[in-house]
Amino acid sequence: MDRISTLRNIEEALTRYEEGELSLPELEREVRGVLRTYATEFENATAYRARGDPGADGLVVVATSPTAARERVDELLSEPASFEIERLDDG
Repeated sequence: MDRISTLRNIEEALTRYEEGELSLPELEREVRGVLRTYATEFENATAYRARGDPGADGLVVVATSPTAARERVDELLSEPASFEIERLDDG
């Protein structure tokens, strides 16, 4: 998905929300899915989520492997944390 397609998909989701066809949680899921698709295709990578200590828990990164995802999460944390990495499914 290229940048223009991504923006169009987000614009379409916003329009559906404004017209009452999507609830806010549905809009958030749709936009999140579009952004993850763009990011993972752009980076030729996968989305991973950290689970563990509060500083890391829920943090989502895009990386080419679980090891690279762990390193990216470590880079983003201001303090060391204990966490596991899980691969996110598309969408």
